Amino acid sequence: MTTVAVLGGGAGGRSAAVELLAAGHTVRLWNRRAETIAPLLETRVLPYRGVLGEGAVELNAVTVDLGDAVRGADALVVCLPSLTHAQLFDDLAGLGPLPPIVLNPGHTGGALQAREVWRRAGSPMPPLVELSTLTYVARVGQDGVVNTTGRAGTVRAAPLPGGESALEIACELFPGIGAVDNVLASSFSNVNMVLHPPGAVLGLAWAEATGGDFRFYVDGMTPGVGRVLTRLDDERLSVAAAYDLALPSLLEEMSAIGTVEGAQGANNVVEAISGGEANRTIRGPDSTEHRYYREDFPFGLLPFVALARVAEVEVPVAEALLRIAAASIGPGLLEHGRDARALGIEQMNLNQLLASVQTR
Repeated sequence: MTTVAVLGGGAGGRSAAVELLAAGHTVRLWNRRAETIAPLLETRVLPYRGVLGEGAVELNAVTVDLGDAVRGADALVVCLPSLTHAQLFDDLAGLGPLPPIVLNPGHTGGALQAREVWRRAGSPMPPLVELSTLTYVARVGQDGVVNTTGRAGTVRAAPLPGGESALEIACELFPGIGAVDNVLASSFSNVNMVLHPPGAVLGLAWAEATGGDFRFYVDGMTPGVGRVLTRLDDERLSVAAAYDLALPSLLEEMSAIGTVEGAQGANNVVEAISGGEANRTIRGPDSTEHRYYREDFPFGLLPFVALARVAEVEVPVAEALLRIAAASIGPGLLEHGRDARALGIEQMNLNQLLASVQTR
């Protein structure tokens, strides 16, 4: 079987480790901060519950040394928040030749940012594939148990040119992956880019007043939020169409993933999302430090707007959400995000960008 270095010791990385070990793979778990994985460093025993079962598995290795984690591995699976990607990519680019990399997920523009980091480092780009969304809905409890409440049924994936071997290994490791045209299609299939920002902005007062004591996808999914979310999704589909990509709507994508149930509420965003079993109990953000703000704006909407500008498509709702978020939280929110420069697309027009991502 495959030796996999799972990079990221949070809920996503732990869920991936559980599933990969159950499939018979050898798994090394790496995390930059030792305190996040302190018990695992001592015992290598990872407790879990939820849709992947209940029990504990023993990891083959747990480390905070990136070189040790990747040395001799057959694949690297990155399960980290996108705000950590630039530093990780830079560190990996300095390690020399690497096995295929699976961004699980790439969020919006993850593969493009990786390519730009390797280009600036002057290092050969390893095979790389970007997944549209994390393959799990999961949280790590105070008891250290990872509770995986959902496992994606379908995830979009695309490699950078020359990264076909990464796509092959991703399909081997994570059943349910469906290949799409290119990394623009996988980036535009990032549901969190549409799902989180409207409720995060419109529910900011509630988040700050209650410290997150509400259910984000139920109590926070009001008709007004639903209308903004629908407009934002229309913009996503319009930008994708400008790149000659026909993508499913948000609800169709969430149904394929498994976070809304089938066609239930197909014409009612609020009903469909609030009724999704995997997300039903997830609490709202407790502050503006939450990833719905720190990740989904600078690494979701910001690169989306950059890609929209290359395509010369107007996206007023996305731009308004970015402005309000920056005004209410502070301009530093977007300072280190995935803008056109970080994506390496500053000097590109639509045709040049398309040509740079085509794999066939």
